[in-house]
Amino acid sequence: MRPSTGVARILALTSIWLGLASSLPSPDKGKDDPDVITRDVAIIGGGASGTYAAVRLKQLGQSVVLIEQEDRLGGHTNTYDDNGTPIDYGVWVYSNTTEARDFFAYLNIPTTVQNLSRDPNRSQRYDFRTGESVPPPSGNVTEAMVRYALLLLQHPYLENGWDLPDPVPEDLLLSFRDFIEKYDLSAAVETLALYVQGFGEILDCPTVYIMKYFNFNVVQGIQSGFLRPASLDNSEAYRAAAANLGDDLLLSSTILQMNRSTDSKNKKDSITSAYPQTILVRTPSGLKTVQASKIFITIPPILENLNAFDLDARESQTFAKFRATTYTTAILQLTGLPQTIQFVNSGIDTPYNVSPIPGTYVFVPTSNPSLRLAYLGGGSSGGEGKGEEGDREEKLPFDTVKRIMTDNVLSLRNAGYDVSVPEIRAYSNHYPFGLRVSADEIAGGFYKDLYALQGHRETYYSGAAFHAHDSGALWRFTERVIGEFGLAG
Repeated sequence: MRPSTGVARILALTSIWLGLASSLPSPDKGKDDPDVITRDVAIIGGGASGTYAAVRLKQLGQSVVLIEQEDRLGGHTNTYDDNGTPIDYGVWVYSNTTEARDFFAYLNIPTTVQNLSRDPNRSQRYDFRTGESVPPPSGNVTEAMVRYALLLLQHPYLENGWDLPDPVPEDLLLSFRDFIEKYDLSAAVETLALYVQGFGEILDCPTVYIMKYFNFNVVQGIQSGFLRPASLDNSEAYRAAAANLGDDLLLSSTILQMNRSTDSKNKKDSITSAYPQTILVRTPSGLKTVQASKIFITIPPILENLNAFDLDARESQTFAKFRATTYTTAILQLTGLPQTIQFVNSGIDTPYNVSPIPGTYVFVPTSNPSLRLAYLGGGSSGGEGKGEEGDREEKLPFDTVKRIMTDNVLSLRNAGYDVSVPEIRAYSNHYPFGLRVSADEIAGGFYKDLYALQGHRETYYSGAAFHAHDSGALWRFTERVIGEFGLAG
């Protein structure tokens, strides 16, 4: 009795993982089999880096497939449709880089330059635990920010990735707390902290991560404006990218198993000489086998994300050192707050009045007076000193986030605001966010080891862990990886 066509396909796919080369589909057969996808490059992750890589490599003449587990592209980019008016509650603005401008132009997305308000009178500071009023920063904020910018200029290599000098400069390894004290930056802490959200206990964070996040692109954006789609809908570019990719995009898809080439094998010894990488993917239309010459990974490289990725010891040992924090974004419906005022969570008893965490950093007004943006940070990333496994933070569940945000809003009743109980209209949990390692690991050459994985087993990397949480900067870095490693053929 012959098995059905569906069963036969599943058996054929299963044989891949049993190492039965005789039953593997050949590249020629793959062209005719809808369940076998043969490409030059398989890209994993449809956030900023993965989307850019897929569109750019296709533009350069490479065949690609982009695998994304969500039902949309964009990663940290989230947009809420308020009866036809877009409200972004994830990625807010873009660094005005050449790569960003070119990317938008290629996708036919008109852009504008947006200046974020620097009016100190539009911010009110309260401790969201109690509703107690907190005074604004003392000292000259402008002078402190100029000092910070001059310090950034001493480390221009940070703009291009993690190509750190050896030895790593001491300033970069200082805790941000010690860096603030060393250079008298206390007046600038609130400004820096509002941009560098999601990194847990920010004062304990190695300074290099602050400089990577609040980089010179951000300084220039504050001065001359950031890039945005003219529609003020940051998801527009990702919808256009999805249309550009067409059948080369697998949304709502999960990698079940991966069989990559090893450095000890050359391509002649691989299952197929041209396509040594094989990926089994569950898609909405069934199981698919992806055969590719190269793999480009852009998802956060923590072990829990890479269970199906046939990591070797070198890869596992490197990625295991990363720690992450929880960062959640939401749109709250509420009444009782002045429409134009931004409410900042300032700890009455924390150093430099930094936001207590876990807690909401800020409530930001939107074009709708009854809707507020809310950004919440989790606790310490753990392991800052020694990287202990037991200190690893877990993703905060929705109920916990909802409770904290609600309590933070209602604390403002103690400040005299007749604020309503908030309703969450949109929500996104960005865990794992802010991947980092301890200062000791950085000094010991962690990023040299991380970057040495580029090309290992015909696998390449981009994403925030390999550069910064900055879409414009990531597009530039991804362009660098494509060029330096010959991914365009």
